[in-house]
Amino acid sequence: MGDERPGPPGQEATHADAQPPTGVLARSAADRIAALTATAVHAPIGMIGLVDGADLYPVGGHGVDVEAVSRIPMTDALTAEVIRTGQPLVFGDVRTDPRVPADAMIRRAPSRAYAAYPVRDAAGTVVGVCVVLDTEPRQWTDAELAAVDQGARVCTLLVAERTARVEVDRQKRFLDAVLDNLHDAVTACDADGAIVFSNSRIRDIRGGADLPAHIDDLAGVIDLRHPDGTPMTPGDRPLRRALTGERITGDEMVIETKDRRRRRYRVDGQPITGPDGERLGAVIALQDVTRRRQSERFRLCELAVVRALGEARTVDQAWPKVLEAIATALGWAHAELWLVDRDADADPDAGDLAARLHPAASWSAPGPARHMAAPAHLRYGDGLAGRAWQAGKPLWLRDISNPQSLIDPATAAASQLHTALAVPVRDGTGIVGVLTVFADVVQDQEEELLVLMSGIGAHIGQFLEHRTVQDLQRQLARSKDEYLALAGHELRTPLTSISAYTGLLREADGPTLAEQGPAIIEVIDRNTAQLRRVIDDLLELSALDTGHAPLHNAPFDFAEVVRDAAAATADAVAGTDLGVCCEVPDSLVVPGDARRLRQVVDNLLGNAVKYSPDGGLITVRLQRTAGAAVLTVSDTGIGVDPAEREKLFGRLYRATQVREKAIPGSGLGLALSRAVAQRHQGSITLESHDGPGTTVRLKLPL
Repeated sequence: MGDERPGPPGQEATHADAQPPTGVLARSAADRIAALTATAVHAPIGMIGLVDGADLYPVGGHGVDVEAVSRIPMTDALTAEVIRTGQPLVFGDVRTDPRVPADAMIRRAPSRAYAAYPVRDAAGTVVGVCVVLDTEPRQWTDAELAAVDQGARVCTLLVAERTARVEVDRQKRFLDAVLDNLHDAVTACDADGAIVFSNSRIRDIRGGADLPAHIDDLAGVIDLRHPDGTPMTPGDRPLRRALTGERITGDEMVIETKDRRRRRYRVDGQPITGPDGERLGAVIALQDVTRRRQSERFRLCELAVVRALGEARTVDQAWPKVLEAIATALGWAHAELWLVDRDADADPDAGDLAARLHPAASWSAPGPARHMAAPAHLRYGDGLAGRAWQAGKPLWLRDISNPQSLIDPATAAASQLHTALAVPVRDGTGIVGVLTVFADVVQDQEEELLVLMSGIGAHIGQFLEHRTVQDLQRQLARSKDEYLALAGHELRTPLTSISAYTGLLREADGPTLAEQGPAIIEVIDRNTAQLRRVIDDLLELSALDTGHAPLHNAPFDFAEVVRDAAAATADAVAGTDLGVCCEVPDSLVVPGDARRLRQVVDNLLGNAVKYSPDGGLITVRLQRTAGAAVLTVSDTGIGVDPAEREKLFGRLYRATQVREKAIPGSGLGLALSRAVAQRHQGSITLESHDGPGTTVRLKLPL
């Protein structure tokens, strides 16, 4: 197609990896134009070549195998002149025409006559040539040259059309890529309502599926709702409104998916019109504002809870308002508050009420009945609230209808509720309750909501603690004189003794000091130790009450602790009329602070020894009962008046018989023991006892 002309087989330098310029001119079209052009001028050979970088690439031909023709470097080819000047180049005989360089390869080729016209693109730039060749010299007529020019023009038209198509496709690909990478979901329809475009965000809303073919078919595949949750009618749908000519700016709607998730979207849309105002279709864009609106609701929810707690005059008045504020602000259908019950007497068969939750209040949204059937109580670890109490952290159930959830399947089905969240409520002493909320749709776990609900749980805990402090202050005001009198007695007695014996030491002469000094010092030392124990116990009790005493919780063998304490007590009373009987299993592992619980066991055994001055039997039993470790320490000593049983757990209180018999003690052992038990979510009580003596029962959850 210039200096190169297909020669005998094997003489052409071909390139197996040569590829035509893509997207410019199809091979089949180029072959047809070459054939028509060559036939029109009665030439045996016709070729169409396109510029590709520094080469000319044959893309179509007639009378020549273009597949066997290599790329043609445009260094000294005749076609390079056509490309450079944009003018036709015509020769009657390339061997005799002086315009053809003497060393040109075409002089040695079979070609004699040559005519080439430029092929242009839409901008007029020369992008190729249309060439005809004859093996014999000839004079090209004007009609023949016009035919070659016409072939080049046809190529120009095809190149322009194909280039335009490629550009349109390129722009469409760019537009599709841009729309698919927008944070907004975009969809458009034509004038008849047929959906012509949906980006990937729209497909994400439908779980990866495309939208239906027509906007009127949306109702069956996507649930569109107004912000208040009411379903949209076909005329309310944003794309239909935009198609009727309405411009939509900042409207909001809710989309509920098939798995009952709800997302909130801001909607913008408008009709698409042509230059003459003709309605071509409509487009809408959906921006997910779920998190934004959620953050606003979170702030309003916290303010509403703080306001409800601040306005409540009593604890019982606070809870319904708090639950309503939470559920309304967050759009949840049902809410409950459970509180730890530590005031009722123990029921050995059903488990101690100190290890139970009781329902303090509940609230359900108006409308269809959606609520949970609340039991009279929940044990530690039972149900959603009991499990959150046990875990000590929020629990999120994505769908309570799941058979693996903590809710009874029948109860869950009857409630028509789905997602549930339980949050422990804490005050300075530990967990004092559990807040549970339920939604009538499925919601995935959200860290922001967990943080909010934990904060609300803290507000409730602070409110409870504040009211508890107020109650304690009132109780303290009533019992201050009695308490000071008791404390004064327990502190004054050893101090008086220390002072008196110190005076004796000061006044004694040498012989008296030598004779009685050791006994006097022993009395001073004994009273000093007693005074130190009282002060240490008071400080320890205060630290436990305020939560400042750390607990080193870890699973340990409580049976071994009890066995060791009983053995130590048996050794201490060996040789007396008092016996110790120990009934302990081989192993019983409980979670807790082993050191402090050993202190409790030692207190109980020490009391049994102290209050059995005439001998008898101390019985120690440890067993697993109803998911708890239960320790009972019984003695056959002086016993306790039933009216004084609960008072013995108060600070510095000592039973009437103990005071009458002048049995030494600080009156702090049982108060300390109960504080430790409660920090372990357990309980300690004085039980009814057949015959003389006392039975103390310690219960710890497993």
